Amino acid sequence: MSPYQASDPATLRAVAEQVAAEAAEHLRGLPAPRDAAGGGATGSVSTKSSPTDVVTASDASVERFVRDRLARLRPGEPVYGEEGAGDAAAARWVVDPIDGTVNYLYGLPWYAISIAAVEAGETVAGAVAEPAAGRLWSAGRGLGATCDGRPLAVAATTEIAQSLIGTGFAYRAERRARQARMVAQMLPEVRDVRRAGAASLDLCAVAAGWLDGYLEHGCNWWDWAAGALIAREAGAVLHIAVAPGTSDLAGDGRTGAGLGGDVTLAAAPGVAHQLVELARRSGAAQV
Repeated sequence: MSPYQASDPATLRAVAEQVAAEAAEHLRGLPAPRDAAGGGATGSVSTKSSPTDVVTASDASVERFVRDRLARLRPGEPVYGEEGAGDAAAARWVVDPIDGTVNYLYGLPWYAISIAAVEAGETVAGAVAEPAAGRLWSAGRGLGATCDGRPLAVAATTEIAQSLIGTGFAYRAERRARQARMVAQMLPEVRDVRRAGAASLDLCAVAAGWLDGYLEHGCNWWDWAAGALIAREAGAVLHIAVAPGTSDLAGDGRTGAGLGGDVTLAAAPGVAHQLVELARRSGAAQV
């Protein structure tokens, strides 16, 4: 028997919004992970896959908080989180307690809490909360996307040369070098490139029309589970190469062919095809 409680996307969206907003308030009440006087990292910071892949005590605290709130609001529903893991195949909730931990560590405001509700590996509702800015992004399948209750829509841009593109880099040096070569090839053919450091917020920025497109290799499920739905519900063309239960959230398996095995792409429809082709020419498949 499934542990899921029967719920429509609107109900799941409301739960995601509530818990994300509460978790943001919880995070704002935690001690900063860096020394206010000298800027040095405290003992609450450790590393995971590489010396640049950091995790703070706040990451663990927020995830515990989210798991506790979901257990109370949605008892018995499995949670898959960045810090506490879990069974991805059985997950009802996918959680990134702090997306953009390096930004958080350095006192930069571009970090977020991402909570998604999934069915058979596909997101049906999600919310992304920004503790520093106070913004709350959310979407439900078939219900559109909003930021603080205001409807979102992607940009109307039609020329890749006039497009602002978001991207990100892996934690391992050898892959960062390959990503840098790809971006160097793309840069002369777009308006500019931005690297904010939080995949969930990059996807929300596409949804809001603040970015015309976003392309990154190596994201994990928790990075994009909520943000990808927000972008799609705002009208973005999506391709997620690796996802439990699905290979392409947009329903067109050809969209991201030749971009690499673990790429995340979201773009306004007017430039999506151009961005895909530019990325291919720039060596995305070799990243």
